[in-house]
Amino acid sequence: MMKKHLWNVALMVVWLAAALLLPRQAAADPPQDLSLRYDMKTQTLSVSITHKSTFTGFHYIKQIQIKRNDEPFEIQKYESQPGKTAFVYTYKVPAKPNDLLEATAACNVQGQKTATLKVE
Repeated sequence: MMKKHLWNVALMVVWLAAALLLPRQAAADPPQDLSLRYDMKTQTLSVSITHKSTFTGFHYIKQIQIKRNDEPFEIQKYESQPGKTAFVYTYKVPAKPNDLLEATAACNVQGQKTATLKVE
């Protein structure tokens, strides 16, 4: 009888561990949408991100990488995201007409998305 009880407890512990750890991977999505807007007057790049996360401190956009004319400009790292679905980050990026700006948003669990914008 004691062996059966220990076996049941062990199975419950394994099931509980799987229930707590696996949904994080199963529910993790890369960024769904990424769009860029540039304000020439303020020299500001706005990066709008759609990335669904119920627990924004565990599943979040961990990094935004910005390139200007295919050259690395800035990498900003994060440890959470400010919204559960959509949010905007802004960066001071000096640019002139015809410059090509690129931003890549990377999820801390899986996937990334890139968007580009030609400055006009």
